[in-house]
Amino acid sequence: MKHIGIFTSGGDAPGMNACLRAATRKALAMSMQVTGIRYGYAGMLSESMTPLTSLSVSGIIQEGGTILKSSRCLEFKTVEGRKKAVENLARHGIEGLIAIGGNGTAQGALALHVEHSFPIVQCASTIDNDLYGTDFTIGFDTAVNTALQAIDKIRDTASSHERVFFVEVMGRDAGHIALHSALAGGAEAAFLPETKTDLDCLAKKIAAWQSLGKQSLIFIVAEGEEEGGAFVLAKKIKERTGMEYRVCILGHIQRGGMPTARDRVLATRLGAAAVEALVRGARGVLVGDVTGNITLTPLAEAFSRKKALDSSLAAAIEEMAG
Repeated sequence: MKHIGIFTSGGDAPGMNACLRAATRKALAMSMQVTGIRYGYAGMLSESMTPLTSLSVSGIIQEGGTILKSSRCLEFKTVEGRKKAVENLARHGIEGLIAIGGNGTAQGALALHVEHSFPIVQCASTIDNDLYGTDFTIGFDTAVNTALQAIDKIRDTASSHERVFFVEVMGRDAGHIALHSALAGGAEAAFLPETKTDLDCLAKKIAAWQSLGKQSLIFIVAEGEEEGGAFVLAKKIKERTGMEYRVCILGHIQRGGMPTARDRVLATRLGAAAVEALVRGARGVLVGDVTGNITLTPLAEAFSRKKALDSSLAAAIEEMAG
């Protein structure tokens, strides 16, 4: 293989640029030509492509977002769209692809591989950390730390005014950010899409905490939590306790910013490993890290199998609350 294409797709995640840098430089070190595909799958259809050199990926390891940009592409979801994409890739001489993204990216990559046998591997990159086949995804650690910084600051206000705060973090279908930031931030509880919370039981705990003089409380809520998000949940708890509350929605702030050292290291390892896997003949797989080892997981499993939460973390939150 002499010529590969690299693209980023779906929601941006801190560390994407570090992964792009590593994959590009690894491929160049192996005497390969590298083309960057702008705007993800949409760029394959519009032929928005640019040569990548060692210099063009210099100075980006610390940058959030993605220099190749990202977008959603409805046309690529069609059989005709994917056929056009493969034809365009061939016209540019691209023999294989490295995708950097999450669930949606994996589904598109698998379709491209299955329908056209096009060589493609994916680096696990999403702040939600919900891809099966890797302990952590690129961007997750940064997102948790961003949420944690906000939680720490909110706690100062909660303590000063003796208030109850519900802090909503990202995680429409997965509660990994909420779980980790709640434990690290010393929150009283975490509300997750994967678990059901007994609100009546929680109301009794709140009454007990308040009877002991604890008036400031922090609850972390994943946006996809079953009750309907932080505002709905807070209202339901107020109906049971009568307590006043404030809600803070962190939103897309969690996607941006400089990637942490942990994310930069993970991104660099996955980017380089993806090139090596592609050259060795790997096809239609997700490149991840499990217990410190590089792993290859079929893309069909990566996005279809549910990644379990760490139950020990949930137990630790409950034990430490109050």
